[in-house]
Amino acid sequence: MTPQVWIAIVIGVAATVEDLVRRQISNWICGAALAAGLVLQIAAGGWRGAASALLGAIAGFGVFLVFYLLGGMGGGDVKLMAGFGSILGVHQLLEAALWTAACGGVFAALAIGFSALRSIVRSWSTRGGHGALAAAKPLRSIPYAPAIAAGVWLSLVPKT
Repeated sequence: MTPQVWIAIVIGVAATVEDLVRRQISNWICGAALAAGLVLQIAAGGWRGAASALLGAIAGFGVFLVFYLLGGMGGGDVKLMAGFGSILGVHQLLEAALWTAACGGVFAALAIGFSALRSIVRSWSTRGGHGALAAAKPLRSIPYAPAIAAGVWLSLVPKT
């Protein structure tokens, strides 16, 4: 495995675990991703690598900034995507963003289905099966770091 893949795995796992446990992504994870991406890109391509890392970070930040401003995503998710942008570079980041959107849709559908199923089971156990829909609470949010990590990892799968 390449250093880029290792870095993406470590950052993705750290962000995913923290987002699932604490429902936030620490700045140190995003900062580590940004720094690691910058070092990686400079080692691979010198000044052009530095430019690729910085443009990737800007693009990663910009891709999710709109969703943050609309209230659909947290600031940690935006910063995480910026960090991954520096690791991937601008060209590969766009593919990762598309994979992330697809993974996010699948994860959201699974979360909604699981939440509805859990509400139905609870309703049946407490009321004998009556009022299952009334007991269902709307899902407020889902952690998005798992979708970001999965999207980035899928973008790193070699194309043959």
